[in-house]
Amino acid sequence: MARKRYSNADPAAKVKTWKEIRRWRQERKGQVKDLSFLIGQAEHKQQELLMHNRSETTITWIGHSTFLLQVAGLTIVTDPVWANRMGFARRLEAPGLTLDEIPPVDIVLLSHSHYDHLHVGSLRKLKGSPVALVPEGLGMKIRRLGLSTVHELPWWGKTTVGPLEFHFVPAQHWTRRTLTDTNSSLWGGWVINRSAELLVDGAENNDAIYFAGDSGYFQGFRDIGARFPGIRYALMPIGAYEPEWFMGMQHVTPEEAVQAFLDVGAETFIPMHYGAFRLADDTPQEALDRLLIDWQRRELDSSRLKLLKHGETLVDQG
Repeated sequence: MARKRYSNADPAAKVKTWKEIRRWRQERKGQVKDLSFLIGQAEHKQQELLMHNRSETTITWIGHSTFLLQVAGLTIVTDPVWANRMGFARRLEAPGLTLDEIPPVDIVLLSHSHYDHLHVGSLRKLKGSPVALVPEGLGMKIRRLGLSTVHELPWWGKTTVGPLEFHFVPAQHWTRRTLTDTNSSLWGGWVINRSAELLVDGAENNDAIYFAGDSGYFQGFRDIGARFPGIRYALMPIGAYEPEWFMGMQHVTPEEAVQAFLDVGAETFIPMHYGAFRLADDTPQEALDRLLIDWQRRELDSSRLKLLKHGETLVDQG
């Protein structure tokens, strides 16, 4: 039976052709980029808190799109990648915490199947017996890796684990791990919030987290904001956007990331998807500079932008 193939909501947002890939590879041969800038490691890492936390909402950036989240007593890892290499290129900077330094994981969230978001070795080495929440079409692969509890979700699908709801939301992207499996599984982001049915009377659902995964800029950001008003934290990608003619369908620029953050209506922006791997022609310094320039141009409150170091933990202050 033929595999199901997925597509973006915008019919024009299609996977680049091999001819376009060759053009990009040819263009980048003459480029010389300064990769000396490092995001850096957190000066004070909070492993003790993370190991014993059962009440605080925390966000710890491991690197790239990998976060350790703790909400309502559950430990969640997004897009687990502790790999030292991506293809032939070495990691630009070590993960903020090692696999041995994180607590047992209750839930793994996968945004899509690309190698820089799903590293088999990392997934297998996670402590605990995590529940895996994955895009539609990816469940069989994850079960074959040894995870016994796997839930596949379509866009706008929802599942509940303990006191939390997990909503799989659209993104504009694509997937491929082999030459024959292009777009055979879905891609998207996740909104995490507390189950309305389990909230104590009078309590507010005000620590919701939006993990955007990978995406080009599209109408879906406004749709997510409309469906989930009051998101507290938006974990948004800002890197791997250059050259824009090639990457624009699948990766936002820093300026588009700011606009997507505003579309979603979140309170706080936490940048990701930069500083760990060189996947395109931009550098971590360029991505960060463009983000800060646009933030200032729009006269946004500096307290709403949280630039985490690798291994840094943000503790929600309510």
